[in-house]
Amino acid sequence: MRILIAEDDQVLADGLLRSLRGTGYAVDQVGTGSEADAALAAHEFDLVILDLGLPKLHGLEVLRRMRARGCATPVLILTAADSVEQRVKGLDLGADDFMAKPFSLQELEARVRALTRRGLGTASSVIKHGPLSFDATGRVAYLNDQMIDLSAREISLLEVLLQRAGRLVSKDQLVARLCEWGEEVSNNAIEVYIHRLRKKIEHGPVRIATVRGLGYCLEKIPG
Repeated sequence: MRILIAEDDQVLADGLLRSLRGTGYAVDQVGTGSEADAALAAHEFDLVILDLGLPKLHGLEVLRRMRARGCATPVLILTAADSVEQRVKGLDLGADDFMAKPFSLQELEARVRALTRRGLGTASSVIKHGPLSFDATGRVAYLNDQMIDLSAREISLLEVLLQRAGRLVSKDQLVARLCEWGEEVSNNAIEVYIHRLRKKIEHGPVRIATVRGLGYCLEKIPG
């Protein structure tokens, strides 16, 4: 799960980065509206946390351009201006939620979870595929109702595969969803993570199938 933070207050941005990375998300950050616009035009994200008072390009214009490109990624607006006018403009342009500064990190994390669920088209924080399930709130996975001991990277990998269960996921898609800018993760490293995850979850009627040269697919084994 990959998040973009567009916030020019570096102290606040650093706090958000620590909090969300500690929860297991891959998080990138920009400090200007023009950087946010360029990042959103070039990369895919699962959620955008957007400050309205960005330099070089206002947050509302970033949002307008984003929606004009047809990007439906959920957007959580942050602003120091707790006015009805700002809320109405943001929501009319396609924002999904709104938080006024100062705010509680705990509440922001809860809103992030809710918006990422909305982006996946589900109201539940639990993703299930056969006997395999993932609780996005607690960031834990279960097989046959028994908790699986997974590393943070393995948890993120399993989350991506579960979100697309039954569908092919390429290595490039995995890298895009799991890795932040400047983080070097090779195709060989993805294969290592897949191998480790397989050893922990393939004890029942689910498996991670390899489609040679194309990617991976989490699927149920016919009984």
